[in-house]
Amino acid sequence: MNITINAVLQAYIDPLTDSEYAALERSLLNEGCRDALVLWNDVLIDGHNRYAICRKHDIPFKTIQNTSFESIDDVMLWMIDNHLARRSVSDFQRGVLALRKKEIVAARSPAPVNAADAAEGESLPKPAMSTREEVAKAARLSSNQISQIEKIQKAATPELVEAVRSGTISINAAATVASLPQAEQVAAVAGGKKLLRQAAKEIREQRAATRPPREPKVHVSQDTPETGNEPWADNAAQTPSEVERLRGEIASLKQRYAQLQAENAELNQRIAALIDAS
Repeated sequence: MNITINAVLQAYIDPLTDSEYAALERSLLNEGCRDALVLWNDVLIDGHNRYAICRKHDIPFKTIQNTSFESIDDVMLWMIDNHLARRSVSDFQRGVLALRKKEIVAARSPAPVNAADAAEGESLPKPAMSTREEVAKAARLSSNQISQIEKIQKAATPELVEAVRSGTISINAAATVASLPQAEQVAAVAGGKKLLRQAAKEIREQRAATRPPREPKVHVSQDTPETGNEPWADNAAQTPSEVERLRGEIASLKQRYAQLQAENAELNQRIAALIDAS
């Protein structure tokens, strides 16, 4: 029997850990391959790990054909949905799979209709999985986690991606470390879990320190005209000395902001030193 392994489809399979592979191997050696491998024509679409172990030990296996697919995109979507439904798939991998599904669905969707070309009173159809919220729902994650995974895919080095895929570092921390230059990302990963967490902590502290303070908001009701006797009127009609005091505070905050920027640069140097020391 000729079975073809498609490298693109195989990439959808999250590699087993050493312990998971050993457990599957023991099960196949003791009980045989009970579940049939799924093929699309001669292409293997489900059972890649079982197929590799069966070939290694000459374990007999059965195959079944799935004839419902019309294209390789259909196969990809089927594989993605299969893996998204499995509990063993990590949060990061579910996010990656959901984002791949979004790309496939977007490529298959018809070109969007211009609002000017739509019939009067007719609402434009909304493409499937066109929002981050829909992708998050498919992956059973939050929109913020999907945003972080997108950042990891865009900026993280292969070493950092492998660290988050294996669970060495969280999605949140990996997205933070991904903001570092690539050489520093690689060095942080080489330093292990402790250094990765320290680097993420340092970056968060930098961002918090350089974030400008928010200006207080004064709520003014628009339901009734102003009379000058409103509860907030005394604060609005501040004396010149009060205005000067506030101006002084603003100037002090600006000076503090400049100091924090300088401290931010110093923290960057500290992170680099920590990585070099590892």
